[in-house]
Amino acid sequence: MASEQTRPRAKIVAIIQARTGSSRLPGKVLMDLGGRPVLARVVCRLRRSVLINELLVATTTESADDAIVEECKRCSVAVFRGHENDVLDRYFRAAEFCKAEIIVRITSDCPMIDPEVTDKVVQAFLEQRPDYASNTLLRRYPRGLDTEVISRDALGCAWREAREFYQRSHVTPFIYQNPNRFELLSVSPDSDWSQHRWTLDTWEDLQFLRAVYDRMGNQDEFGWKDAVRLTEREPALPVMNQLVAQKALHEG
Repeated sequence: MASEQTRPRAKIVAIIQARTGSSRLPGKVLMDLGGRPVLARVVCRLRRSVLINELLVATTTESADDAIVEECKRCSVAVFRGHENDVLDRYFRAAEFCKAEIIVRITSDCPMIDPEVTDKVVQAFLEQRPDYASNTLLRRYPRGLDTEVISRDALGCAWREAREFYQRSHVTPFIYQNPNRFELLSVSPDSDWSQHRWTLDTWEDLQFLRAVYDRMGNQDEFGWKDAVRLTEREPALPVMNQLVAQKALHEG
């Protein structure tokens, strides 16, 4: 992890998108995970980042998401409310709201997000200054460590020009689908760990995540390599959600 001395002057804000609506597992981000809501786990883990200056949860203006706001208060994390389905608009306005110069996109259904991995992507962005950097362009990390880092200008361009529904609902496709217009940077480990599924979309995912947190003493300090070693010791764990299919980009 980068040292405190390398903390950049540019304002880097991790914007965590969160809402209670979910087609497969409604209310998932507020479900209990080892004694704390999933969203609280994400916030707590990201607070260990060295390079991120500020956290902001971006939820919707729907009354159902008042519960998200209340959880943010309990976590002492700032919150912004915006459009439910036009998540690109929500991100752009949230970034404007907090005056972010570099935006780190995190989703609230990733309660095993590793701040060291996130910092690795941020550090690569700071060193090479692309328009967009992520560890998902070439997926070799486990699914659930997804980190995207976006320049303010690139986000603004996508906000102005993206027209397709999926480009608005998934925030960044307009950017990475136009490599002739934007400089893209892929950050990935040497080995391929992409067979691991650590995100939360279904009940099977929740059962797996609860089992991992239970084995880890229901604390947040474990890293992704600790989780890999755990699943190697207990191969029955990843079987719990190995049949869950990831929704395609155009499915919303």
